[in-house]
Amino acid sequence: MTRFWQEPAYVHGTPPRTGVLLVNLGTPSAPTAAALRPYLAQFLSDPRVVEIPRLIWWPILHGIILRTRPAKSAQKYASVWTDEGSPLKAHTEKQAKLLAGFLTNAGHRDLMISWAMRYGAPSIRSRLDEMRTAGCTRILVLPLYPQFAASTTATVIDEVADCLRHWRNLPEVRYVRSFGDDTGYIQALAATVRAHWQRNGQAEKLILSFHGIPRRALDLGDPYHCECYKTARLLSEALQLPAERMLVSFQSRFGKAEWLQPYTQPSLEALASQGIRSVDVMCPGFVSDCLETLEEINMECREAFLHAGGERFGYIPCLNESDDWIKALMALSLTHLGNWLTDPHPDAGTLALQRTRACTLGAEN
Repeated sequence: MTRFWQEPAYVHGTPPRTGVLLVNLGTPSAPTAAALRPYLAQFLSDPRVVEIPRLIWWPILHGIILRTRPAKSAQKYASVWTDEGSPLKAHTEKQAKLLAGFLTNAGHRDLMISWAMRYGAPSIRSRLDEMRTAGCTRILVLPLYPQFAASTTATVIDEVADCLRHWRNLPEVRYVRSFGDDTGYIQALAATVRAHWQRNGQAEKLILSFHGIPRRALDLGDPYHCECYKTARLLSEALQLPAERMLVSFQSRFGKAEWLQPYTQPSLEALASQGIRSVDVMCPGFVSDCLETLEEINMECREAFLHAGGERFGYIPCLNESDDWIKALMALSLTHLGNWLTDPHPDAGTLALQRTRACTLGAEN
């Protein structure tokens, strides 16, 4: 097997392009056990996601988890599946299309905007191949994880690097590491909260539920915990919300090891038992509603809070396709594209001359 993949046909004089690739976590192709099995296998085989030695983890993954978990997960996915398919996939695709439209309206018509999933389809490899074929010589990779974690953002960078090591002709590549403290992102979150309050009134507590990671990752130096709390602090300042009115928690535990605390569902149950009758819950670690927000928070945690004595559970949707978020996403993209947007591009005459010279030297195209 050759180390390098075949390069696309190149026509001399073709103007270079710049691309932006949005990347989200991923989703199965259908809410079925058959579709969940390969998706979970890819996800849980990533050594950044599960840092257990392969010799120990492989028998557990293939002998137990992939035999039992797909059916259970399929039921949960079925509860949030829409006519458009997976909510995460639908929102990510719409965000990419809206970003392209906003950038075009701002005068950046030559940018190629695409989107991919780290696990599942469309894959990062397939989207990078499309960008290469389209002539992109510069690519900005923007993982849609506001707070950096080795198990999320870093896996995207790993996959991009793994693909590019098979290319002969490499593009320039930039990455957005994180944006949990980005002003536009914080203001978009604040606008979403204010809109919810305007429609429903303020609850006694605002709960910010972030996706959890194992506590061991924090102890080993993962900055995710700190970045989540920074996002929370900046949001509370934007909302002018007293500290006692807000609680940061972490959801989506997996396995028996300790994860970041406090855990979301037990925290909600404790608040209800302490006499808190109303809560608003949002998930600032997700820019798109998905299984973890729609099923785990708005269904499971809602039921747990109400069952424990709470009276009103308000779920605040993710940023999804809000104008504030797409504007923030555009500003974030433009900032990281930087001089790529201002560097002079060869005009038609220069490109034609380049082609003539190449053909004179023996090029066929």
